[in-house]
Amino acid sequence: MAKPAPAQSSGVKSKPAKKKAAKRISPAERERVAVLFDRFESLELRPKTELNYSNPYELVTAVALSAQATDVQVNKATGPLFQVADNAAKMLELGEEGLIKYIASIGLFRTKAKNVIATANILVSQYGGQVPLNREALESLPGVGRKTASVVLNELDIEPAIAVDTHVFRVSHRLKLSAGKTPDAVEQDLMRIVPVPYQTRAHHWLILHGRYVCVARKPKCEVCKISDLCPSRELFLGA
Repeated sequence: MAKPAPAQSSGVKSKPAKKKAAKRISPAERERVAVLFDRFESLELRPKTELNYSNPYELVTAVALSAQATDVQVNKATGPLFQVADNAAKMLELGEEGLIKYIASIGLFRTKAKNVIATANILVSQYGGQVPLNREALESLPGVGRKTASVVLNELDIEPAIAVDTHVFRVSHRLKLSAGKTPDAVEQDLMRIVPVPYQTRAHHWLILHGRYVCVARKPKCEVCKISDLCPSRELFLGA
């Protein structure tokens, strides 16, 4: 049986598939979002992280330690820790076992201790003990991923960024700011929809709102100052 002749090329190259266009935001929705963040601003003009720090090194370390731990837990550990090791050189001298004595109350403390000491070694050997304040360099440090880098850069007013943790993820969905299924997708939606003047503070507003008002099990809609702007309000009132 004869093989079929190979199909001849038409000479026209197929075009690559177009990327899915970002969902357009209606004027009404854009106005709702603007009012929402204007309301946040009226409630707290300059929100800041609740982690205690006095320099960029302490901030990077505290944020890295805060993974799967509360800010309160981290502050209890870093209070005494930063009194003896407030820079990379001193942390390196403290060593992994010495560090563990301070952070043993924090989840995953052995892995975190290993990463903190490895990071201190890199900072001392490659950066003169200083924290490199750019995303690529930060994300290359042990235990410092995209979220940690975003928190640091945003907190120090270097780069607008919205780090998405469980609180930000939950609040963003309840407020219908994003339907993203991953933290990265939610982050992309927020950076697209949040008005530029609010982008450096949006992370803190959303995380604090989720931590104290829009809590996971039973959000406090009756005292929420933005409940009239929340599409999910009726789902929880009276529940």
